[in-house]
Amino acid sequence: MRHLPLALSLMLAFALPAQAECYADYKAKQDAPLRLHYGVAQVAECNKAAAKAELADRLAAAGWTLLNVLSVFGPEGLEERKPSAAEYFLRF
Repeated sequence: MRHLPLALSLMLAFALPAQAECYADYKAKQDAPLRLHYGVAQVAECNKAAAKAELADRLAAAGWTLLNVLSVFGPEGLEERKPSAAEYFLRF
């Protein structure tokens, strides 16, 4: 009976789906003066609509306005986007 809580905890841990790494590439702007940037950020869900909501809040906190989420992808797409995102690679 002592091992029952441990067994249940282990079963739940292995039953929960593993959360995949998700990233989104996006375009954002600042006004006065106009500044634009392309960036890549890690997001909680591999879903474009959810990524858009999440990134809009994060970027707004830093004074940026999200223009568009271009795509949502896994870790396999990171390296090819790193040079284009430059200083905005995984910044937000």
